[in-house]
Amino acid sequence: QVQVVESGGGLVQAGGSLRLSCAASGRTFSTYTMGWFRQAPGKEREFVASIGFTALSTRYADSVKGRFTISRDNAKNTVYLQMNSLKPEETATYYCAARFGKYITPRADEYDRWGQGTQVTVSS
Repeated sequence: QVQVVESGGGLVQAGGSLRLSCAASGRTFSTYTMGWFRQAPGKEREFVASIGFTALSTRYADSVKGRFTISRDNAKNTVYLQMNSLKPEETATYYCAARFGKYITPRADEYDRWGQGTQVTVSS
């Protein structure tokens, strides 16, 4: 079963950019849809973006459309989240998740494997 590890978080000023990476293990990576979620302290985990295993389908939360881009490289077993024009309210721990199946979903409870999270802090 695929396992994932996030990296690339850090501190960035409002309006800046950051790219997160999610490295996955296992030969079955290409059969998983992938998603990014974020969770701020005291708040519910929030859907950010997801991508199908062929990379032909993507889905974004309304709040990030036009600013964030999710992509994947199956040859490298890696999914990325390019975040542009970051806002202070997007400070959170960002999680990568994998779901065995063809169709993308924004529901956290439909994902099978989760990374440990990477911290993103956006300063004012």
